[in-house]
Amino acid sequence: MRAEGLSGARRGRQFKITTISDENQHRPSDLVDRQFMASAPNRLWVADLTYVKTHSGWVYVAFIIDVFSRFIVGWQISTSLRSDLAIDALEMAIYSRNGNDLSNLVHHSDRGVQYLSIRYSERLSEAEIVASVGSNCDSNDNALAESFNGLYKTELIHRKEPWRNVEHVEWATLNYVDWFNNRRIHESLDYVPPVEFEDHYYDANESESLSVLEMIYSPTNPARFSASRAKIWCITLSRPGTCTL
Repeated sequence: MRAEGLSGARRGRQFKITTISDENQHRPSDLVDRQFMASAPNRLWVADLTYVKTHSGWVYVAFIIDVFSRFIVGWQISTSLRSDLAIDALEMAIYSRNGNDLSNLVHHSDRGVQYLSIRYSERLSEAEIVASVGSNCDSNDNALAESFNGLYKTELIHRKEPWRNVEHVEWATLNYVDWFNNRRIHESLDYVPPVEFEDHYYDANESESLSVLEMIYSPTNPARFSASRAKIWCITLSRPGTCTL
């Protein structure tokens, strides 16, 4: 790279505080304990806020990422650190996973008041998502989300600045999220994009599920289930909308 006059993008710029916590506010336990690993999609999401300086003032961006595949499931942009910013990103995340069971999902964040608000907590509860919260002012407790924010700043924000206003940042972020989810390769994902990594997971599990269903539904199996029960198993084991029994 040096011989070609090239160098890697470098992280690190001025920072602005986005985590405003209330020490008197009740907060959930830390269920992640810095172990940012997941065995399947929709098992662990991490959420965080970051900021962008524009000619019109500061712009704040909320992201929610699926730890299994690094897929950006939700994001939102605003000119203020209101609680609706985080909630709107959460709503996008839930909608983007429409049809998937979220009952075993853990949502991890820092202690920012946006994530500890009553409205945010109630929305998590409605979706049967379990809240997990790290400590304040310790980036290691939400390291994966912090790392993504660094990528976002390095790969988009610092490369394309200066920014005019919130609309300018929003349009660029929309295109970045599309590229990140569908075309950017990741070393931790065996050098495939997040969407492809999830597809591989579902394809492998469908193949395994079909083998189980064939055994259950086989006429030679004396313990086979009825057609109606086999249908229930098909819906349970397969990706939403793919059961053909």
